[in-house]
Amino acid sequence: MKIKKGMILAAGFGKRLQPLTKNCPKPLLEVHGIKLLEYSIKFLLDNGISEIIVNTHYLHEQINEFIKKHYPNIAISHELEILDTGGGILNALSFFKNENFIVLNSDTVWVKSYSNDLKKLIHIFEQGKNKAALLLATKENSFDKNLKGDFDINNLNFLTKSVKNYIYTGCQILNPIIFENKTGIFSMNTIWDELIKEDSLNGLISSVPFLHATDLNIYNQLNSSKTIGL
Repeated sequence: MKIKKGMILAAGFGKRLQPLTKNCPKPLLEVHGIKLLEYSIKFLLDNGISEIIVNTHYLHEQINEFIKKHYPNIAISHELEILDTGGGILNALSFFKNENFIVLNSDTVWVKSYSNDLKKLIHIFEQGKNKAALLLATKENSFDKNLKGDFDINNLNFLTKSVKNYIYTGCQILNPIIFENKTGIFSMNTIWDELIKEDSLNGLISSVPFLHATDLNIYNQLNSSKTIGL
């Protein structure tokens, strides 16, 4: 399976990074001199994802200007009201034309090391139920040691929430079919929970250090750290 399309979630308010996000949207903040959004864009392009859409809401003019100037081929899905993660993807669904696609959260630092994980995740998606697959991180590999787990995973690569030992990194592969009968504003957790009930949510544990701009303190630590391998 060749996945050619991807989406980057960039509509949020970034409240935990205030006051930095008072006048600058979180995706345009820099970690070691590179904007968070640019890490996401470069990662997708480097892995053959050439058709990209970015959703926007908060301080959207700044993101629009950045994309128009540096990546004019990237599409923008502007949300007049913020639609949450699931609603935001649903709002842009026509872009994917019934093809499977990748979604990235823009507050993870997507380094080249994740490329091998992405290939493995696509393979797991293909070998599973072909509905959704999420990339996870161990708590030990998380730069932010305060992050709680989101999922557990069994030996068949299916996810559950019975125990939450692993953190969701913000990378997922999705089949548009999972959005059937969905409307309005909703979180992807709604869909994930439905897929878990039918043993259809696959996953992979990454071995790459998980760098996530969680809040102002972690963001500052990321920028001052010389050992994160960027």
